[in-house]
Amino acid sequence: MHEPINEDAELVARIRCGNLDAFEALYHKYKRPLYQTALAITGDQDAAEEILQDCFVRAYAALGRVDASTSLSPWLHRIVINLSANWVNRNRQWPSALDEWIDRLIAGPIASPEHAVEALELRQIVREAIATLGFAQRATIVLFYLQGFSLSEIAYIFDCPVGTVKSRLHYACKALRKRLREDRRLAGELAYGTS
Repeated sequence: MHEPINEDAELVARIRCGNLDAFEALYHKYKRPLYQTALAITGDQDAAEEILQDCFVRAYAALGRVDASTSLSPWLHRIVINLSANWVNRNRQWPSALDEWIDRLIAGPIASPEHAVEALELRQIVREAIATLGFAQRATIVLFYLQGFSLSEIAYIFDCPVGTVKSRLHYACKALRKRLREDRRLAGELAYGTS
């Protein structure tokens, strides 16, 4: 019985034979999560679009050397993370771009205009707390919680041991909890654990 060929391997094989429709299919398969990752890290729509395009230019150039036996998602995200890191280093800023993830984090029923205002304020507080994280911790938060990558996939993306990813995630969450606990605007609003 033959093993089924995974979709990415089939696309890469066709791209290597010069099939541009296959490259377009690969682009459409991954453009949304890659763009979301770049946007969450940079907070700049133009930068995220540029990073997405640059990612696929680099991917196309390297497809002859990539192992396509598994999903290309971690490999493509590694490229996006590196390009996003370069952008952040050039621009020296951490704009707030995690609104969608923050909305899911603080989601709850909004029964009144007062609750809507409270949710907006809470989103701003969480955005500010996330913006205080360093690049590696923030990118790890984005990849784990927003994109749903496993720890081993994130380790591949960052080219580091899984233990390093666990540590980054642990310390990022700890820093966020501490920052949110200390925020006077939240006094009496939320209860946070002590760990």
